[in-house]
Amino acid sequence: MTETLNPNQHAGFAAIIGAPNAGKSTLVNRLTGTKVSIVTQKVQTTRFPVRGIAIEGDAQIVLVDTPGIFTPRRRLDRAMVASAWGGAQDADVVLHLIDAQSHIDAEGREGTAADRRSAEDTETIIANLKATGTKVILGLNKIDGMRRDTLLALSQRLFETGVYEEVYMISALSGDGVDDLKKRLARSMPAGPWLYPEDQSADVPVRVLAAEITREKVYLRVHEELPYSAAVETTSFEEKADGSARIEQTIYVERESQRPIVLGKGGQTLKWIGQKSREELIELLDRPVHLFLTVKVDPKWQDSRALYAQFGLDFDV
Repeated sequence: MTETLNPNQHAGFAAIIGAPNAGKSTLVNRLTGTKVSIVTQKVQTTRFPVRGIAIEGDAQIVLVDTPGIFTPRRRLDRAMVASAWGGAQDADVVLHLIDAQSHIDAEGREGTAADRRSAEDTETIIANLKATGTKVILGLNKIDGMRRDTLLALSQRLFETGVYEEVYMISALSGDGVDDLKKRLARSMPAGPWLYPEDQSADVPVRVLAAEITREKVYLRVHEELPYSAAVETTSFEEKADGSARIEQTIYVERESQRPIVLGKGGQTLKWIGQKSREELIELLDRPVHLFLTVKVDPKWQDSRALYAQFGLDFDV
């Protein structure tokens, strides 16, 4: 029996670009209705384009959640930014997400250094979009509690740059305005059969997703003491005869002084990280999970080709 294709089906790619911490991962998770991208209070936590899959009517929207676009300083930074622009170039529609409150704060005295950096990164993105003639949709995010006249003025100023086709005001956190945006993305999808099975929400390799889940837990627990000096690699993923999964992971830190931070007193911090990660992996994989974590010091983990390959990043950018 042959499967009949739905002639009304549409499918394509929607790239979400923006400065770090604009809320891209939260929006992807909101659009897909599941946890695809890691969300932490740290900026630059998305290191590779995660493809979340959202369904709207007959349209399948493959969401490319790109790393935050910022001024690169190190090899890893360059790889992340190249990956972000690559994701945008290959998409059927591009959404530029901006943290509205942060952008407005950057213009006033109450703005923090992080707000000003974010605004500078946004200007860089706008300049690049202008130079390449890319037309995009503007998403003003984190509008909760903001005055409408303030939002409209910001929207007008950004629209006058000439790079935006439309503006959507949303809160990825509460879901406010997201349904309208989802419908707009769906209308941009070209006609054709769906690219993924209906019940699939992401095409991230499970080993990578498992590593990202553990990395999120590392940052949730030690984000104050540990800057961006940690990576997680899934070194072994084994399907056991009893249906369970045995996963081994290595947490890399750059300095010996950072190792005890991740371990914690009597290993309590690492135990918490492992427990929280395992709980989420059990839910994600829908089977028992045996998780084994090791902490290693490697000052040059950011120069590891294997780690770049795991995340689909170009080492030689």
